Amino acid sequence: MTTRRSRYDGRTGEPRTTSDRWQARRLNPPSPLWGSNGVAFGPDGRLYVAQFLAGQISAVDPATGDVEVVVPMDGPVQSPDDLAFGADGSMYIADLVPGRVWRRSPAGEYGLVSEDVRNPNGITCVGDRLFVNEMTVNGRLLELFPDGRDPVVLTEGLALGNAMQLGPDGHLYYPHMITGQVWRIPPDGGTPEVVAEGVHEPVAVRFDRGGVLHVLSRGAEGIVTRVDLHGTGSRTLVTSGLKGLDNAAFDAENRMFVSSFASGGITELHPDGRTRALVPRGLDGPYGVTVDPGGTVYVADHYRLASPAATDEGEPFGEPDGTGPGGTGPGGVRTHLLLPFAHGIAAEGRLLHHTSQFGDVRTHDLDTGTTRERVRGLDRPIGIAVAPDGSLVVAETGAGRVVAVADSGGGGADGGAGSVTVLAEGLDRPTDVAFDARGRCYVSEERLGSVLRLDGPGTVVVVADGLGAPQGLAVLGDELFAVETEHRRLCAISLTTGERRVDAEDLPVGPPPGVVPRTEPDLFAAGMPGMARRFAGLAAAPDGSLLLSASGEGTVLRLTPRPTTTSTMPVPNPGSQPER
Repeated sequence: MTTRRSRYDGRTGEPRTTSDRWQARRLNPPSPLWGSNGVAFGPDGRLYVAQFLAGQISAVDPATGDVEVVVPMDGPVQSPDDLAFGADGSMYIADLVPGRVWRRSPAGEYGLVSEDVRNPNGITCVGDRLFVNEMTVNGRLLELFPDGRDPVVLTEGLALGNAMQLGPDGHLYYPHMITGQVWRIPPDGGTPEVVAEGVHEPVAVRFDRGGVLHVLSRGAEGIVTRVDLHGTGSRTLVTSGLKGLDNAAFDAENRMFVSSFASGGITELHPDGRTRALVPRGLDGPYGVTVDPGGTVYVADHYRLASPAATDEGEPFGEPDGTGPGGTGPGGVRTHLLLPFAHGIAAEGRLLHHTSQFGDVRTHDLDTGTTRERVRGLDRPIGIAVAPDGSLVVAETGAGRVVAVADSGGGGADGGAGSVTVLAEGLDRPTDVAFDARGRCYVSEERLGSVLRLDGPGTVVVVADGLGAPQGLAVLGDELFAVETEHRRLCAISLTTGERRVDAEDLPVGPPPGVVPRTEPDLFAAGMPGMARRFAGLAAAPDGSLLLSASGEGTVLRLTPRPTTTSTMPVPNPGSQPER
């Protein structure tokens, strides 16, 4: 089994989860980073990695791969997506969701450079000058001034800007993500011009020490396009297989290190396409978790649908520097599909139903590889379950509702969109849903600390209250299990008596110990739904085990019943309603 330090508590070895009733085992090793976005070498020779989902920045030792948090997730920076260093050693940070740009001085002091940039993403320094572009339609490229002077707009009309850099010819180079182009403009302003067109899903432009332009693709193939700017303009494509590339940096020896928004980690990419993991990749979340009748585990991992490697007892993790069993890459995770902002997931045979923070519910067919939209326009849907009648029941968190999405009758992944029926409304923060053997629907109310049962139109029964931010729900037999993320424990609730007990403690869910999470911002008002709250999902497997999204450390835990268990005293539940 691979030993790896946990990003959650810094421990190595097995998780500290304790339980008299369940044996906890990881299905994949911990992920050292919460995804990886902008990267840049600092004055100390370390590689600094922005982690958008965590709201933190870490420094990586390129010799050892050791990771140290430099900008913590409970600091002033909320969603760092890119970073750059000025001539004096200051770190400049593009804080995407709130539209801010920060300066962190060499002494570690923070100052706000600007809060008037729409979705700031690409950021670069030219000596002591600072340039930022906007990841939005009709975005701008601006020069900002830390001394408070008004920004200068170099150009407008960017079709989603992103990682940019000064080229050897003295021009700023930047991608248009929508149009598949690379552009350039003089840093003092002028007429922008197209450098390359038809580039595969460009997300970042970088120059190596020899002045060769490298354009990274955000797609599943991991393509890097090298463009000869000095001669014919010819291109060379390298297919790395690194899904969801985000950014890159070259060290003094001209070694290329790349990041991945989809799976995190830092990987050295050789000119011939070979790779070496410096910081192993893994899960960004995970968020929702499900299991199919054959026992294969799937997770919604914010930017993808994926599976941990060890779906069966004894199956090994992925190889540390190559491709492991079943196409599994470093980090013991197999990516099935890249897609935006997936959080809830439910398996139905070979179909995977999932929710997106864009407000969509979609169905992916594993056999055909096709995906169809079931409904759009929901307000932050998270938990999803398949009802006995075949409809999809969704916790619409932002609207305080639980809705059912009926199939159009098309079947499989090729049918049309279905109708929406409201099952419950006026809730506070419904987060997950689950059904028992009798077809009754249960809902976790995260903010109110309760679990509810929907007993028909307008009838909501409190099954348990006084819980600590319950999220994931699952039913096994006559017991309902809930993940209390505030207390980091698993609660079991009897569906016949209403009694409850604590079944497991010290679950690696939520932010690391000692970190106080921020108040959830209005991300949709900011036009960027990609930073939703962490969600610890739970699922019941056919073998009687439970699958937990250990979102704090980037693993899936399988909780297997111990051969002999010691019964614990039930915790009195004044809000419980025994079955009638």
